[in-house]
Amino acid sequence: MGLHGVKAVFFDLDNTLIDTAAAGRRAIEEVIGALQSKHRYGEGEARAVCDKVQAKLLKECHDPAKMCITDLRISHWEEAIQETIGGEANRDLAAECYYLWKTTRLQHLTLAEDTRAMLTELRKSLRLLLLTNGDRQTQREKIEACACQPYFDAIVVGGEQKEEKPAPSIFHYCCDLLGVQPAECVMVGDSLDTDIQGGLNAGLKATVWINKAMTAPVDTSPVPHYIISSVMDLPAVLQKMEHNINAKLETDHMASSNEPH
Repeated sequence: MGLHGVKAVFFDLDNTLIDTAAAGRRAIEEVIGALQSKHRYGEGEARAVCDKVQAKLLKECHDPAKMCITDLRISHWEEAIQETIGGEANRDLAAECYYLWKTTRLQHLTLAEDTRAMLTELRKSLRLLLLTNGDRQTQREKIEACACQPYFDAIVVGGEQKEEKPAPSIFHYCCDLLGVQPAECVMVGDSLDTDIQGGLNAGLKATVWINKAMTAPVDTSPVPHYIISSVMDLPAVLQKMEHNINAKLETDHMASSNEPH
C-alpha cells in the first residue's frame, strides 16, 4: 500500500476509533445512581434529568468566544434539573452531575488493543491523521484519555480551525499538513453528514462509512465509496482498493502497448 494512489488515511474519532456512545451510556448510569443514592431522587426523576441533558447535548450550539464548554454543560444540567424538579436553580448539584458524567465518560474511552495494532500496521506504509469535529477542550481531553496520539502523524480538531467537517477547507488543511493531495487520501468515519459528505466535498480518493448496524438507510445520502461494520474491516478495504488500482494500471499498460507507435 502507499505505492499507487493511497498515501494517507484520515480517521474520525468518536464512534469510529473509540466507542463514545457506550462511554456516554456508562456515565449517564453513574449519574442516575448518584442522584438516587445521594440526593434521594426517584429513578424516574433521575432518568428524566439525564434524558433532558442528552437532548440538550444533541442540539448544543457552542461559541467558545462567548462561554467555555464547562459552563455551558453545567447549565445543561442546571436547566434539566429545574425543568424536572422545579424550584430554585441548583448550580452546585448541576456541577456535581456534570463532573461525574464527564470523568466517568473519559474513564471509559479506550482505544482497543486490536485497533492500536491495526493503526501501527497501517502506519508502516501510510500517513495517518486524526480528524475530529468538536470543541477544542472536549476533544483534546478525549484524545488524552484514550492515549491515541502516538498512532498518528497529525491530529486536527475542528474547534481549533476556521471550519469543521464537512467543509472542504479542513480536509485540504489536513492534506497540506501531510504533504499529500486530496486524491491520495481516504476518509474513515461513522457520520454521513460530516465524514462522508466532507470527504466527497474535498475530492478525496475514497470515503469509508462505518455503519455498525449494517442496516442500510432507505436512501443513503451522501453515498460512501465503501461501507464497513467496524474500523477493523478497513485494511481489507484498502487492500481491495490497492488491487483495483493495480488491475487498472495493468489494463492501461496493456492498452497503451497495443496501440500503434
